[in-house]
Amino acid sequence: MQRSWHLVLASALVAGVVTPVIAVGSAVAADGDITSAVLANRDVVLTGDAVVRVPQGTHTYTGVISGEGTLRVSGTGTLVLAKDSTFTLPHSRQHQSVRIPGGNHPYVVVSSPDEPAVTVDAGATLQYGTGGTTGLIGSFPYNTPGYQQNQDNIRVYGTLRLSLTRLFNLGIISGSGLVTQPRNTWGTLQVCGTNPFSGIFDNGTGVNFASTTCVADLPNARSVVNRGSWIIDTPLNHTVVQRQSFYSHEYGNDVNVHSRPGSKVILTGVYSWSDSGDRVAPSLSDPRLNWRPVAHKLNKRGTNIEGADVQWGDGTTHQIFMPGTAQTVYINLHARRQRSRLTFDYNGPVTLGAPIGGGTYHDTLRAPGAGDIVIAGTSGNDVTFAAAQYYDGSSTIDRGATLHLGSGTAGADGSLHTGGAHDKVIDNGSLVLRNTRTPTSLPAVTGAGSVTQSGAAATTITSAAYTGATTVAKGSLIVSGTSLRTSDAVALTGPSAVLDLSNARDTTLRRLQVVTGAKILLSRNSPELTVGSTTARISGTGLAIGRAHFSVSRTGAHTVLTARAPAKAAHPSSAATGPTPSPARTGRSATPLGASTGTMADTGSRSGAQWTVTGLAGVVLAGVAAVFVFVRSRSRQRRARRHAR
Repeated sequence: MQRSWHLVLASALVAGVVTPVIAVGSAVAADGDITSAVLANRDVVLTGDAVVRVPQGTHTYTGVISGEGTLRVSGTGTLVLAKDSTFTLPHSRQHQSVRIPGGNHPYVVVSSPDEPAVTVDAGATLQYGTGGTTGLIGSFPYNTPGYQQNQDNIRVYGTLRLSLTRLFNLGIISGSGLVTQPRNTWGTLQVCGTNPFSGIFDNGTGVNFASTTCVADLPNARSVVNRGSWIIDTPLNHTVVQRQSFYSHEYGNDVNVHSRPGSKVILTGVYSWSDSGDRVAPSLSDPRLNWRPVAHKLNKRGTNIEGADVQWGDGTTHQIFMPGTAQTVYINLHARRQRSRLTFDYNGPVTLGAPIGGGTYHDTLRAPGAGDIVIAGTSGNDVTFAAAQYYDGSSTIDRGATLHLGSGTAGADGSLHTGGAHDKVIDNGSLVLRNTRTPTSLPAVTGAGSVTQSGAAATTITSAAYTGATTVAKGSLIVSGTSLRTSDAVALTGPSAVLDLSNARDTTLRRLQVVTGAKILLSRNSPELTVGSTTARISGTGLAIGRAHFSVSRTGAHTVLTARAPAKAAHPSSAATGPTPSPARTGRSATPLGASTGTMADTGSRSGAQWTVTGLAGVVLAGVAAVFVFVRSRSRQRRARRHAR
């Protein structure tokens, strides 16, 4: 009998090491392995660290886990929680700080986060909810504004499936697994704080990344699979950075961005379609598939910028956030509390192949976009607009940056919206116009930057107040109702270049460079051209102004000046033999300043520097000659004295 009692006691002690279970009404208090209690749908009160080893298959748990401790979900099956569980870490292991600064504009700051209260091991799946409002593990003691910050942090090495139809928070997320939400589950995960999670988010319906009352960061997450709406917002005067690339898996998914005054959202990844891999390892078999439509519009995706200040790129990459055309992507700028702003900040060439508009979702062109575009002055930042843009706003090109309108290839012409209340170009860098087929007009252009026409299709400029250089390398630059008198210099650098001044407000140029074959069109009724301080009224069949020589013809309403090489002088001392220009209104004749030293004829107000160099050379030669004469004279005097002795 005594031996039997010892055997029972030993068995109880062994069992206690693995899973001590003590009945507390209808619940059990436990730590260790609680698999049997969970599979039996019993309520569990944690008294320490517990594990559920989920067998293969799907197992729905209708009980509640409370108490103090941690939960690890292991095994190969799926554990579905139908009710909310409320356990927390023991008080002795809690050190997480949650502060709410900001005064009248409060926001949440989570620091020194606690260790995870929930861990999902590799191979296991934990599902929160059954498509309703319950099934979440969490404790919410912080009274945070706008949402409830979860005290129970979670680590996911396996799969966490979110089947909830409410706004909820998971605390601080870590691990390297998969956090996934089913399609058409109209709940929203609120991500706040710095989350070291290095796995993949699969958004089936809706995720809020940061908000008006919290900032968020995912510095290590591999990517976001987006099958719904990924919504980004910011507190007042904060910058939120989203570093991940997004992969589209469903038609019409989008990234929607909001921000408060003084705040910015920076997106450094690429929003791409994924046609291979799976939600654990999304990928695109051929990057060109982002640029052409596929069956059922599966690669159609977009972004709506809702009165936000958004930046694509951080100056360390040159992969554009939205690769595609109007058939595969949409981009909308809307005005909410403020007008939107979109900045391109890359360190190499990128191409925007889609229009920026202001419509509703994929109906981009229903209304003009309500926002402004900035090409940041990062070294190497070279942005091409290869589509007709439809935003009513300013286009700012910072110093050192370049904006191309048109890619220079067929089917990829670009343009800017004109006629809107906010349309203008602030050019402090380089604006390059290279459409191949579609003529375009520019809004008003100001700034200290340059304008270059290098496409076969004509460009019309109706308001020019920029001070940088103007270059026509190819095609026609038409100046209508304005002039280029503020441009530092005008250069026609290609034989097919045409500068059309026939409808210009005036035909004054500060400096002019031309190559043989380039043309300037003037009005036939009152043809005249001013370069620097010299004005010539054109008559006859030839013109030389400065060092530029032209043949003159007339066609329709135009007087056509065609640049030609200057005639060779018969003798170095003879005058140039080109046609004599008409007398200038200034009283000075427009005679050539000298023969060109190359294929480019150059005239304008900077010729004085060349004469200064020539004059200086003469002075130096004269000085050398004087020294030579002086030395020779002294030598003769010494020889004379020797002969006298």
